[in-house]
This record gives sequence, structure tokens and C-alpha cells, in this order.
Amino acid sequence: MPVGLDTTFAALADPTRRALLAQLARGEATVNELAAPHDLTLPAISRHLTVLEAAGLVVKTRRAQWRPCRLVADPLREVDAWMADYRRFFADRFDRLADHLSDAPPSHARPSDAPPSDPAQPHDPSKETPS
Repeated sequence: MPVGLDTTFAALADPTRRALLAQLARGEATVNELAAPHDLTLPAISRHLTVLEAAGLVVKTRRAQWRPCRLVADPLREVDAWMADYRRFFADRFDRLADHLSDAPPSHARPSDAPPSDPAQPHDPSKETPS
């Protein structure tokens, strides 16, 4: 059953859950293995995994007494598809900004041999050396 974007984004909103997904992107892991790098209890990690399971991002399998978790990428593909229009929008904006900046004259040009000004001292043109 597909899960909506709201559920996926709610699951991704927590940094611990994003870290768990990053761990699972490297391969299956047990709850103990997932909990190891975090300063959280096993029940807290399990609650995070329950949220990720409800969002369809994680599935627990059974192998003898082990219950490894595995990443499911389908909801992330939905997020990626939804964001495609926004990526194009921002890419277009950044391209237009780059074009504008490459055509604009420098706004704060100073001779390369001039020392940087000290904002604490007022500018005194009589101290400048002629070029």
C-alpha cells in the first residue's frame, strides 16, 4: 500500500530517523547494530524504526532469531519525483543569477595594490599614493 508524501516527510523530519536510513543505505542491520552509534535506548530506536516502517521506508525481515531491517527506497522515489519540478525551478533561477552576475560590472572594485581599508578609521584620500 503506497504511503503519502506527508507520512514520508514526517518520518524524514527527525534527524535520528534520517541517520538510521543512512545506516540502512549501506545494507541490512539489526536493531542493536542500528542503535550502536546513537546515544539512545533500544526501545527509543525501535520507536523510530516503527515510524519508518509505517512510512514504508523500512521493512523488518526474519532470519532465524534475527530480525534485520532493510531500507525500502520506493517512498524516496516519490519524494524525488515530487521535488523534480522544484529542482528545475531552482536550477533555472541559479542559471539566471549566474548570467546576471557574469554580465554585471564589479560593484566594489579596488586596485589590487591598495591595502584593505580599516573600517575603524575614516577614509583619508591624502594618504593614498598616486598610481
